[in-house]
Amino acid sequence: MEKERLHVNPKHLALGNEAIAQGLLESGCAIATAYPGTPASEILSSLAHLQRQTGAALHAQWAVNEKIAFEIAYAGCQAGLRTAVSMKQVGLNVAADPLMSAAYMGTKGGFVVISADDPGPHSSQTEQDSRLMAMLAKIPVLDPDSPAQARELVAEAYSLSEAFRIPVMLRPTTRVCHARQDIPTLAFKPRQRKPAFEKNPARWAATPKFRNQLHRELEQKLAAIAGYPATAPLKLTAAQGTPKAIVVSGVAAAHAAEIMAELGLGDRIALYQVRQPFPLHTDFTAQLLAAHSDILVIEETMGVIEMQLADRQRVQGKLSGAVSRVGEILPEAVENSIREFAGLTGKVPSLPTVPDRRPTLCAGCPHRASYFAIKKAAPRAIYTGDIGCYTLGLNLGAVDTVLCMGAAISQAAGFYHAYKNEPKPPDIVATIGDSTFFHAGVPALIDAVVQGVKFVLVLLDNRTTAMTGNQPTPATGTGAMGEPLNQVDIESLVRGCGVSRCETADPCALEAFTRTLRSAVKYSRASGPAVVIARHPCLLDKRRQETAAPAGPLSVSDACDGCGYCLKNFECPAMVIDPESERVRIDPLVCSGCGVCLTICPQKAIAACHSD
Repeated sequence: MEKERLHVNPKHLALGNEAIAQGLLESGCAIATAYPGTPASEILSSLAHLQRQTGAALHAQWAVNEKIAFEIAYAGCQAGLRTAVSMKQVGLNVAADPLMSAAYMGTKGGFVVISADDPGPHSSQTEQDSRLMAMLAKIPVLDPDSPAQARELVAEAYSLSEAFRIPVMLRPTTRVCHARQDIPTLAFKPRQRKPAFEKNPARWAATPKFRNQLHRELEQKLAAIAGYPATAPLKLTAAQGTPKAIVVSGVAAAHAAEIMAELGLGDRIALYQVRQPFPLHTDFTAQLLAAHSDILVIEETMGVIEMQLADRQRVQGKLSGAVSRVGEILPEAVENSIREFAGLTGKVPSLPTVPDRRPTLCAGCPHRASYFAIKKAAPRAIYTGDIGCYTLGLNLGAVDTVLCMGAAISQAAGFYHAYKNEPKPPDIVATIGDSTFFHAGVPALIDAVVQGVKFVLVLLDNRTTAMTGNQPTPATGTGAMGEPLNQVDIESLVRGCGVSRCETADPCALEAFTRTLRSAVKYSRASGPAVVIARHPCLLDKRRQETAAPAGPLSVSDACDGCGYCLKNFECPAMVIDPESERVRIDPLVCSGCGVCLTICPQKAIAACHSD
């Protein structure tokens, strides 16, 4: 029986990721998995919210990493259900192995791989283009220009996937994921599709002999998809018989359409929007090159469409240098490219830049105490870091390297092997968050134990995935929809990796925590890996039990001589310099009252305020 429609108004203002989640639910997605990563994080959490609201038969899950998330969702589509997996662009690297193989084996139910790109980048190690990964895997990719189109393309992606039995990538970017737009309010219809896995080892467990045939089939699918009418490019202007044409994709399409209208160029220059950058439609390519002698391609981040047009004489864009190869394509840049292409004089000035405020850990963040203690316990160590909000330990001089998820442990091993034959090798201290440890740190720790690497691992356990919005970890005991789950004990896991020395301490008990670290460093020099679990909840996690601040309001006495030690070495945002006295004061609006700073001032000038 069809559920009642949930809307009062025909439209509502939705975040791009919320619009994608709505598209998944409307299209009958039965299994959705993800690992949190900006700008994709809100997709799964929004879908879980919609599931609770509608009672849809949907399994939504935060997986331990992107590879596992992919494999869970892919098995669901092998059973004939519509499924989806979402991640950020660097997360797709983690899932690359199953992605490449799934493209060969194909699908039964619809399977959508959502990879949210971060041109800029705003919160990523790279601004890589997931469309190139789609080309490498040989799967089609759809490129939405707005939240509304992202929702619409979810349905197209499922139709395309089931029509050709192939995984389909949806590639929103930050400006789509985090923009807001009116979209139709959810009209939910429960789906009746039942799982039905058909055993076919020649396909689902294909040996290399059969993979060659699967590759041939994949190439045939791509050739057919290049003629699929539903995802063909759209012509956005009425210009006819003009030599000039602009081809746009993604957010650049939305910018270009507005700019062309404002400049009155609709009858002089043809504008085409490509929604399926790969494979580029064969007929479109032929018609474009036959009708126009001067073509500009505006896309981000790489020249994916441009390279498929393969005509360097008539086509310009990223590869030719006409469009910047680095950073986001902001509206000002799009307008300047169009003005130059159209022969218009004048340039749009870039937006004025404002001085950057260096990002820092929150006031009261337990990681700040951990890093301060690390510097005290091992002042001349090599500090290998990892991916998370704790990367900001670099501000405190306690992070020397950041490569990718889980690399803190592997790089600690690399530095150990580089220095182990030196007469006085340096201490090595690696830091990794609890979620990142589950994601990619466990295999690296096992390897370090086997190799006898002499280092200290400080496992920053704030009981959540803090940087991406406080999603649960395997140790939390709750799932994406708030359901109770089994918990993994981190101490037992660490010892299960073969670590003999593992201690848990509260970094906000600074002096005791520093002693624990010094002992661990001493142990590591002689015996091998030592792990210190720095356990204290994130202040922003709504699930934590609210308690009164241990120190309460703090103040700075006249003993402060303005030396700046606390600002340089502790860098709490609640500490500021008073311009008149040139001494430190504590901003009560920012201070969390954690009290860690009570022990750091060389002059003992920081004290708790006592009420009368």
